Amino acid sequence: MMIVPPPVSKPLDLTVRAPGSKSITNRALVCAALATGISELRGVATGDDTLAMVAALTELGVDISRRSEPGESSQHGSVPVLAVAGLRGHLTAVGRTLQCGLAGTTSRFLAALLALGPGPNTLDGAARLRARPMGPLLSALRSLGTDVVGAGSGDDDTLPVEIRGPARGGRLEISAGVSSQFISALMMIGPSLEGGLEIALSTELVSRPYVEMTAAVMSAFGVDCEIVHDRIVVPEGGYRARRFDVEPDASSASYPIALVGIHGGRIAVEGIGTEALQGDRVFADIAAQMGCRVRWGLDSVIVERDGGEALRGIDLDLGDCSDLVPSVAVMAACASGPSRLDGIGFIRNKESDRIGDLARELRRIGVAVTEHPNGMEIEPASHEIDAVSIQTASIRTYHDHRIAMAFAVLSSGLCRPLRIENPEVVSKSWPTFWDELDRWCTGGRGRPSSGGG
Repeated sequence: MMIVPPPVSKPLDLTVRAPGSKSITNRALVCAALATGISELRGVATGDDTLAMVAALTELGVDISRRSEPGESSQHGSVPVLAVAGLRGHLTAVGRTLQCGLAGTTSRFLAALLALGPGPNTLDGAARLRARPMGPLLSALRSLGTDVVGAGSGDDDTLPVEIRGPARGGRLEISAGVSSQFISALMMIGPSLEGGLEIALSTELVSRPYVEMTAAVMSAFGVDCEIVHDRIVVPEGGYRARRFDVEPDASSASYPIALVGIHGGRIAVEGIGTEALQGDRVFADIAAQMGCRVRWGLDSVIVERDGGEALRGIDLDLGDCSDLVPSVAVMAACASGPSRLDGIGFIRNKESDRIGDLARELRRIGVAVTEHPNGMEIEPASHEIDAVSIQTASIRTYHDHRIAMAFAVLSSGLCRPLRIENPEVVSKSWPTFWDELDRWCTGGRGRPSSGGG
């Protein structure tokens, strides 16, 4: 299946509230699952990653119920709420197989969670997830006394794996240069380990804001960590149930902001302001560096651009906000000068090879891209991207929701739209994205067209 995103057919003056942050939702789910009492998580993400986490926790004996509450206004619709009855820090499930699909964050968090129980339990996922690195995390779990062995025909450091605990507390050393998710996974089980956990980072930490987000969510559930340079200390203790509001997803908000950046107009993003936990809120500031006007509030941000003013190229290290790379890349493709995106070599092991696959699809529409080990350089086409050469261009999405959404907003800002293959991949983080894109571009006059292929 393919989808042709709608062109922008009206002046862009948008008010957008992105779905709940899947990063915060999954962290809150783990803390609530280990807490004492019943937590209420309000405004949770509803995409595939969250569904995989909820299904896995339920399989492990966590009682989770769903309901919806009215939003603050008719525009916001209903608010999804999860009630989670915690396990008081004790995991007793044995002989379970947890399927994670394509959910990388879910698989890393669950691997650490399974180390708390006696097991054996098996963790598995779809083919692309089986290819993603797990070695540093699994080695760290082994150093805590956990038995981790390959459960399939692959090696012992990729899925599927069989995990037997329980892990013990103490000190471990781990490389932090592959994924911050490994660090976050270990942090969240630390309170349930005897004596707590000290994590020594042997390399510079990538995506540090995500680790800080983990600490903030843990603190909300009653456990305070200490993060000092290359060391993280998690005290022994217990999480406390609470009512927790999940912020809108800052990574997802980058797509409508990018649409305004490419086409011009105005957008007010609700729920993401100066006090947001998510490091990816910096996308608005990146848009400002590229020529947009930005006004921050405590709980919102407004981004504007006059369509007659050119976007500027940028030179940025995006190592701390790598999920923004596709959004920045499509804006850079429309800029008046070259851009260099650096510090992101590790994103070749995301849902896709986000450097190579992004570069390949940008080249398909006439944008010159040079890959280098730690990033890419983008030289916009010397003519408008909607030239004759892309009249029949189809964009491959590589099972990557972020590539699909980034190229969709790029397409909507062009006179000749692109065709997006496998549009259903957006269900990973924003299941209603195509409806929202239609509303932004046309005022809701019709869904994007689709076709076979």
